[in-house]
Amino acid sequence: MSALQVRPFHRDDRDQLTDLVNSHVAAVVPGVSVSVNTVLGQLNRQPDEFITDPWVAERVTLVAEQRAFVVAAAHLLRYRTDSDVGPDHRGLGEINWFVCHPAASFWPDADQAADLLMSACLAQLARWDVRARAADGALPAPAVYGVPSAWPHVRAAYERAGFRHTGHTEVVLIAAVPDLPRTEAPLPGLAVRRTLGECGTRLTAYADGRDLGFIEVDTALGRAERQARNGSLADIGNFHTEPGHHVEGLDAWLLGEAAAWLRLAGADRVLAYEAADDPEAITRLTALGFRELVRTDRGWDHA
Repeated sequence: MSALQVRPFHRDDRDQLTDLVNSHVAAVVPGVSVSVNTVLGQLNRQPDEFITDPWVAERVTLVAEQRAFVVAAAHLLRYRTDSDVGPDHRGLGEINWFVCHPAASFWPDADQAADLLMSACLAQLARWDVRARAADGALPAPAVYGVPSAWPHVRAAYERAGFRHTGHTEVVLIAAVPDLPRTEAPLPGLAVRRTLGECGTRLTAYADGRDLGFIEVDTALGRAERQARNGSLADIGNFHTEPGHHVEGLDAWLLGEAAAWLRLAGADRVLAYEAADDPEAITRLTALGFRELVRTDRGWDHA
């Protein structure tokens, strides 16, 4: 194995680190990349994590350098022990994300680089004297979190180091907006009301003064620092219909209304998320034109 060292991230690493991050992003969501500034910004704070980010006491980014090239990188967090921190995070040390080149004919010692970096991560967590050690894979890109099935080399590095998946698995689904159904209203007088919802723009189906269901879509995924090179991405935050609404075709009609709104927003693809242990919800979306994009494992713990 050629000269290999693990060291703290330097600003001069920013382009190579961003390339490494984007190669992992592209394996999960086609055509998506993030900017250098997005990657650098996440090393200092994570504004999207508005609940947990204020709980962070320390952040460290480490890289493995080999042949003057960044071949692996990891971002670590130490959470405060104060009473305002959620009990699950209090005193926790976390590998917030870990990326590495997979072994290849032109880089046969990539696994050694990943293992050396992982050892350095565990050593840092030990120096922090944290209550527990956890890991995840939350890169600053839409739908790239946990350890996706598209990253078997990262999973292997976690498992070789003694991490085990103890959490849940989520399914990320995707659909082309132009392919989503646009159907006639299945009920006379059925209309849609647009408001700001919890997870984006809410479109509520109502008739005769009664709300029958709603869908929320977020079109902020395509902002400049999170580029979708081939069009724009959106996602579904909530998709709910009232039990016993007795309106056949309501799901398809409501999704069609959301698709019309997404077309106006310039979004050409939309993401959705469901728990892997909820096949009924997954079947509902696939019947409406979605396809499974990736499965991702959340929640990794170290003994």
